[in-house]
Amino acid sequence: MYSIRQATTADVSTIIDIAEKTWWATYSSILENEQISFMLGEIYSFDKIHSQIENNIQTYILLEEDGRPVAFAGYSPRDENPEIYKLHKLYCLPETQGKGYGKILINDVAQRTLDAGKHTLDLNVNRHNKAKSFYEKMGFSIAHEEDIPIGQYWMNDYVMRKELV
Repeated sequence: MYSIRQATTADVSTIIDIAEKTWWATYSSILENEQISFMLGEIYSFDKIHSQIENNIQTYILLEEDGRPVAFAGYSPRDENPEIYKLHKLYCLPETQGKGYGKILINDVAQRTLDAGKHTLDLNVNRHNKAKSFYEKMGFSIAHEEDIPIGQYWMNDYVMRKELV
């Protein structure tokens, strides 16, 4: 049994915990350990996530399995074009992958995007991440490639897009 709720600043440590457990399992085969550590520190610092929630920069939703948070998503309108929403983050604990929670969270974010009167949802995925095929099954297609510097490292991503109806 699962439920979805909007995260609050009280959930910041939970979000960070899920991210850390998921990132190592997901990225250790495609990124160096130093890069994973650096990017987790940059993207998932307590202060950064707390500020994003408190200042409504990103909305985070938590999926709970039997009352235990096991997955989350973070989304917002794109800064450069608020007509397009962006799914910034989508992570499910490794032991829950394959249960359909990623699909459930994407569908929830898509519905929230539609509820806001918008019809386009973007996301970034590392060009070597096997999740790309999952996103394609969810109706996303590659819009373009993007290389984003984070400190001394680069995120080499596909920007994927789904038109919502």
